[in-house]
Formats: sequence, structure tokens, C-alpha cells
Amino acid sequence: MRKIPLLVVAGLVLTLLARAQEPAPRQEPPVRLTTGLAGEFTPLAPPEIASRPVPRLHDGRPDISGPWVGGGSNDDIEREGGLKPGELPLLPWARKLRESRREEDEPYLYCTPMSVPRSNPYPWRFVQSYTAQGPTHIFVVHENGDAGSVRQIFMDGRPHPADPLPTWWGHSIGVWEGDTLVIDTVGYNDKFWFDSHGTPHTEQLHTIERWTRINYGTMTHDFTIDDPGAFSRPVQLRFTARAVPPGHEILEFICAENNQYGVAAGIENIYREKGFGLEKPQP
Repeated sequence: MRKIPLLVVAGLVLTLLARAQEPAPRQEPPVRLTTGLAGEFTPLAPPEIASRPVPRLHDGRPDISGPWVGGGSNDDIEREGGLKPGELPLLPWARKLRESRREEDEPYLYCTPMSVPRSNPYPWRFVQSYTAQGPTHIFVVHENGDAGSVRQIFMDGRPHPADPLPTWWGHSIGVWEGDTLVIDTVGYNDKFWFDSHGTPHTEQLHTIERWTRINYGTMTHDFTIDDPGAFSRPVQLRFTARAVPPGHEILEFICAENNQYGVAAGIENIYREKGFGLEKPQP
């Protein structure tokens, strides 16, 4: 039997020990969208996927289904929409009202729809509906923020009603202009806020949304506010929605009074300092 010199064996042992002590290759964390509100996050499609071409449906239209994250205002519509501080042309009464509002009083935190153009750290999707008559509707579904309602956009060519009943989502009609989905909405109520700062509006609000998917992972949203009751002139804003990784879907979220997400699993109430939710009883 061939013998291995002791010196060689000792060298092999030292080499193995040295390799065992080498640091493991660094794992890059997934790309995430964060918010200062509470630290929630949603993974985003990595660059190698986000840069892929725009997917298309059988009729050649862009597939804008998503799911997406972002694409609207959350904390501050002025800043997030691309304006400088003070550029949002609020009328004096509207500016004074916004300054008097508190974040913890925001209506959508208490099971009401967040409405247009709101977004939050959770995913949402467009649902492009086809029937025998063609593309008749597009629905908008949010993981959190719909409060049990679903926004519907009529794609069948109908006009707005002459005197729409004011609602949280308003009356929306949509058309395609090339690869851009254009949504025209009137008939809003004045109950929701544009952001957590409390930016208001009136029932005169008329919005135009222009959604353009520029690649797999990115969709721009050019948003026009026309509300002579609260703004001195129309406002042009731009937001960007990001796609989540393939295979990720929106989850079920039920908005109920004193809903303490995660409390059953012993997860700390991250909204405690803001006064949301009851304190967990101490043993």
C-alpha cells in the first residue's frame, strides 16, 4: 500500500482549515421599495429582468397587468410628483387645511379607499378584461388601499354621465393612444387625501392619467390635476411604477376596525407610536 508523507497530510489539513475560515461570498439583498411611514417593503424585479422588452397581449396592446409598486403619491404628492417645495398651486383655504391635518387622521387608514393617484408600499395590478365585444373594462386592484372596493375603468367608448354621483374612485373612461393608456376621471367625492400630508381637493376634481410601460420593469404615470375649487391652475405631475419579480402576486388584506396585522404571530405593532391598534396585553 502506498503511503502518503505526513508533511503532505498536514499541509492538506491546514489548507482545508484556511478555506473554512474564509468569509462566504457576499449575497446582494433584493431590490426593494421602502417608505418612511413604517419600514414596509416590496421586492422589485432585478435589473436583468426589469430591462426586458414590454410584454404584449394577443391584440398587440402592451400588457400592463403587473403587479406593480408605486406609480403615485404616498407621503407628499408635491415632492413625489416632481415639484419643488411650494410649487403645488393650492388655494389659500386648501393650503391652510393641509397644514391643519395630521397623518394619523388620514381616511384610508380607517378602511376607506385611498383613491387616485395614491400608492403605498404594497403591490397592485391592472386587470385588462376582454369579452366578446373586445376590451370593455380595466380594473385596478390593490393589495392594501381598496377598502373592499375595486376601481373600474370603462374601455367601451361610453362618455361620462352628465351629473355623476360623487364616489371615492369617480367615473373613469379609458382609451389607448398608441402604447399609452389614457384614463379620464370625474365625479370624485372630496373625502380622500392626495397624500399623508393631507393635500385636499373638491368635487370639481378632474384627473387625466397617462400610463406608458417603457420596458418590463418600468411604467411611467403622467398625472394631471384640474380642480379649480382647490388649485389655482391645472398641475402636471409624474410618477414611476416598478414591476415586482415574476411569480410574485398581491396578497389578501382585509380592512377591519382595529386590524392589527401580524399580532397573531407576535409581531410588534409598528404603528403603536402613531396611536393605531390596541396595546397587546402583557402577561
